[in-house]
Amino acid sequence: MAEAITSREQDYSQWYNDLILKGGLADYSAVRGCMVIKPYGFALWENMRDQLDKMFKETGHVNAYFPLFIPKSFLSREADHVEGFAKECAVVTHYRLKNDPNGGGVVVDPEAKLEEELIVRPTSETIIWNTYKDWIQSYRDLPILVNQWANVVRWEMRTRLFLRTAEFLWQEGHTAHATADEAVVETRKMLDVYAKFAEEWMAVPVIKGVKTANERFAGAVDTYCIEALMQDGKALQAGTSHFLGQNFAKAFDVKFSDKENKLEYVWATSWGVSTRLIGGLVMAHSDDQGLILPPKIAPLQVVIVPIFKNDVEKGMIDNKVTEIIQKLKDLGIRVKYDDQDNVRPGWKFAEYELKGVPVRMAIGPRDLSNNVVEVARRDTKQKQSVSMDGIAFYIQTLLDEIQLNIFEKARIYRDEHITRVNTWDEFVETLENKGGFVSAHWDGTAETEDEIKAKTKATIRCIPLDNEEEDGVCILTGKPSKQRVLFALAY
Repeated sequence: MAEAITSREQDYSQWYNDLILKGGLADYSAVRGCMVIKPYGFALWENMRDQLDKMFKETGHVNAYFPLFIPKSFLSREADHVEGFAKECAVVTHYRLKNDPNGGGVVVDPEAKLEEELIVRPTSETIIWNTYKDWIQSYRDLPILVNQWANVVRWEMRTRLFLRTAEFLWQEGHTAHATADEAVVETRKMLDVYAKFAEEWMAVPVIKGVKTANERFAGAVDTYCIEALMQDGKALQAGTSHFLGQNFAKAFDVKFSDKENKLEYVWATSWGVSTRLIGGLVMAHSDDQGLILPPKIAPLQVVIVPIFKNDVEKGMIDNKVTEIIQKLKDLGIRVKYDDQDNVRPGWKFAEYELKGVPVRMAIGPRDLSNNVVEVARRDTKQKQSVSMDGIAFYIQTLLDEIQLNIFEKARIYRDEHITRVNTWDEFVETLENKGGFVSAHWDGTAETEDEIKAKTKATIRCIPLDNEEEDGVCILTGKPSKQRVLFALAY
């Protein structure tokens, strides 16, 4: 199976597609630009979703659901918002089909034109703030801390499985607050939640920062982000949290009576991550033999493969494996016993290596007699014989070790690919030959940012939150600068 995977060095893009398709995460759809998330890929998303949902609820948020369809007029109320999304919108214009009288199948019934077109949800700020107008009258109604799990449609012309598709799954939080300070605290809090999830569950190290005006979410006052680095040296925006100010409250006339009985506009945030994280997970960790999945979110953490020649041997192994599986499940470990007899053990080993299962156990008659089991870890490919006594606790500790090792490997790669440059020539040379994040001075103007992007395709990924003031000059214009920003080529 590994032979069917294109190597990263040969063609990184094809390697990625091979892993997604052959690893059973997703498939192409009959609908251009859309994907089918297969059961294995959806199990991965469920584990990610469930953990994030738990973290949201621990910070006081509740789930709700808002309509998929948004009246066109709603998008025109916030000028920056409509400009940001207008080119990506799918529009519903009719509500009925009819049989073609000329025998051409079904056609749109021209008599069934909608009075107002509906936009298929690209994001939900407008429909939600129209709803919040009815929910909010007084400061006693605030804050509202709502999240929804949903699908969205953004009509992409160039698509790539998980990374950029016309339809994708995500969560979007939308909160309402009485003061700007409360809203900013919320925005930063959710950024911290995303960073914690990325690093502790996905094992992906991230840099927390704020976007430039050019890169902000359409309609936001500030956009905070976490940026990750993939193995090809390109950056991936892994999550965003937006301070929306009063923009949407003003657009939808959402006011509240404060404690002095004065009418004020509400302050807002929104924040979200999507199935794009799966693409980032694949590119951050995997190798030329297949997926490498962090144990905390892997659909399967352990697979057990029996090795036998006859039914008697299999029966003896089955009895022992039943005991082991129960002990593993008692510790909350996700385990599968693959005792199918229509493929050889070697095929199974390759299959589970491709699928990125963190730990593989193999048990044969000789292992039974010696009271040991062969344990192979996916991240390092190391194998060793381990006593069956206390095997469940051994596996539990090993999974924790694998999780940390995967993170540490990605962190070292990321840190080695943050390069400080001071001149334009150094900047271009680093982008072309090393990649990664390039830390450089920028004069703070949108014009310079655009020119750098036009010349190199690199964008400012973020202004890191832990930045320190540093006198310097812009790499392109030579104008004064007080801090460095991170540039990178990006997905």
